[in-house]
Amino acid sequence: MSEIISTLEQRGQQYGRFYDQARYVQGLKGVLHSAPNWGNLEPDQKEALEMVVHKISRILNGNPNNIDSWHDIVGYASLVEKRLNGEVL
Repeated sequence: MSEIISTLEQRGQQYGRFYDQARYVQGLKGVLHSAPNWGNLEPDQKEALEMVVHKISRILNGNPNNIDSWHDIVGYASLVEKRLNGEVL
């Protein structure tokens, strides 16, 4: 159990308080889901957008200089781009 507590403390230092993070990401997901084209997106497009707003929320709530969050945003967008170009991973 002490490993879990240690991990949660580390994540909290990097990404901010989980409750706040959850509020921000749920608000951003609400914007995504209310957009007129949301229902027309493929599953990978929806998931990539949801993961991007998750990472954006972490940036806004925690350490904005955490390069992993920025790298992950590029990664999720790249996965959809590759599929659209026929380069399914």
